[in-house]
Amino acid sequence: MVEALSTLLNVSVLVFSVSSMLSVGFSYTLREILEPLRDLRGVFLAIAANYILVPLPAYVVSRLLSLERSFAIGLLLVATAAGAPFFIKLTQIANRDLAFAAGLLVLLLVATIIYMPIVVPLIAPASTVSAFAIATPLVMTMLLPLGIGLLVDHWFEPLTDRLLLLLNKVSTVALVVLVATIVLMNHESLLSVFGTGAILAALLVIIGAFAVGYLLGGSDPAERGVIALGTAQRNIAAATVVATQSFGDPKTLVIVVVTSIASMAVLPIAKTMGKQGPSYAGEAAHWVAEIASGMSRLRGMQTRYILAVDGRSEPTALS
Repeated sequence: MVEALSTLLNVSVLVFSVSSMLSVGFSYTLREILEPLRDLRGVFLAIAANYILVPLPAYVVSRLLSLERSFAIGLLLVATAAGAPFFIKLTQIANRDLAFAAGLLVLLLVATIIYMPIVVPLIAPASTVSAFAIATPLVMTMLLPLGIGLLVDHWFEPLTDRLLLLLNKVSTVALVVLVATIVLMNHESLLSVFGTGAILAALLVIIGAFAVGYLLGGSDPAERGVIALGTAQRNIAAATVVATQSFGDPKTLVIVVVTSIASMAVLPIAKTMGKQGPSYAGEAAHWVAEIASGMSRLRGMQTRYILAVDGRSEPTALS
């Protein structure tokens, strides 16, 4: 059963990443994708948001919640890894500029490949991180399909127009399968972190990342929304590669998985953005409050779970 789920997860991740990036390549030209990168101020702010300001709250949260060292390291790994294929799907759901999102994604992928091998040894001096190991899955499942999509659209545009709708449906189905498989495969690991503060920490980092992207997203409401969504989506593939190859403690990988599920909290924001239009960006505070309310309900679930396991009648204080 576990082997079958593992195979299904690998296939769904591959299909989701490839179909998402192909659809971007079929929809836009290389010039349209790279055009946003000419804004040097915007590029600087995106880099600062993703690689300086997101890791900072992750460190603060891990200290405030007194996370175990392995959990804290895993949380920082996720915080230092930016550029996720789910960002493209969120941008589609939010009805925002896909070309701008793709350009930002390319920038973040390249930066992550350079940044993580430099920073991770500072987080955990005993670790060794290979830039090649990080780059390989990102290039093969994201950058390469994007390049193929651009070339095919250039030479066979009538064909890509017919395939685009199919690719969007395929990526949506693959995303549903991916999320369901992650939960089924890791439900025991997820239950094991109840009461440790790990779930709360992951949610706080995702919310903090969204807020950072929103605040540094510039004056254009539409672009601000895209940058906020992109900053909230961390590169779980890169973090997983580092967690499995450089750290022996399975708890480091568990917090990476927990954060990947917590990042789905951004999905309702994207849906509402799609319904409300660019003016929705000004409603970000409302959605942060909504997610905070959800976190409160989650803490209640944690308490009930611990009471059920321990057979106690009094609530247990949670980290």
